[in-house]
Amino acid sequence: MQTKLQQYFPMLRSREEILREIDATVKLTEKFYSWREAQRQEFLDFCTGVRGIKMLYDSFFKEIMNPETVPERLEEFLSILLNRKVKIVDVLLGDSTRLADEQSLLIMDILVRFEDGTYCNVGTEDWICLSGRAMCVLFLRSVAPPVQKSPVVFQKYADNYIHTFTQQSDTGLEMDLLQKYIFIPLDIFKENVENKGIKNKMDGWLTFLGMDEPEKIIELINTYPEFREMYEHVYYICRNVGDVMGIFSEELRIMNRNTVRYMVDEMQETIDE
Repeated sequence: MQTKLQQYFPMLRSREEILREIDATVKLTEKFYSWREAQRQEFLDFCTGVRGIKMLYDSFFKEIMNPETVPERLEEFLSILLNRKVKIVDVLLGDSTRLADEQSLLIMDILVRFEDGTYCNVGTEDWICLSGRAMCVLFLRSVAPPVQKSPVVFQKYADNYIHTFTQQSDTGLEMDLLQKYIFIPLDIFKENVENKGIKNKMDGWLTFLGMDEPEKIIELINTYPEFREMYEHVYYICRNVGDVMGIFSEELRIMNRNTVRYMVDEMQETIDE
């Protein structure tokens, strides 16, 4: 029986076909059964279309939003977010550069130009943080437990999911310091789009990046068919079971690291109290 997404993306494979390929290779079998049952189920679900892909997984995000091979995608997203047309000029650093303390994973560093000729440096980290001279964009991950909710301060604004900050002096002196910070709590966005639907292209991009419910994916590609090509891109990646198992294993490693960090932070809060 076809899953909901297989009806739209026929390149998705069946559960039986994937399991046969895994069982046929010792290396894949060992890796697959080293995961917990819930993790094996999650892997099979997004490979078969029971659930959508979590596009904020580092490897998927780098592939789908690669500024070297498909710059138009990141250009459109940033242009809509900033309400200014953006052109990617250059990729400054290679990807996957680990910082010394293992607290961040630098994915890419790019130089973009606005229509008025000004430039901006954009860097992305493992929290999908786009930061630069003219802006900082932060997606608060809600896909990797136990971090399921954005900080409490964002929860007070349940009807808003895009917050723009600018620098301000303590004397009233006004200067254009070309520094802005845009925070997007995806959990709050999800609550809004589930209640009100996809209202505009910005909602479309955040649905693509932050939601894996099949119903929402179908709503998105029916509303904005151009996103279908990007889903097809990642689903063709999923046909290579060995490669996608490697991607999933890396995400499990990152989630385990974040879980430990979260537990330590909670223990420290208890000690402080």
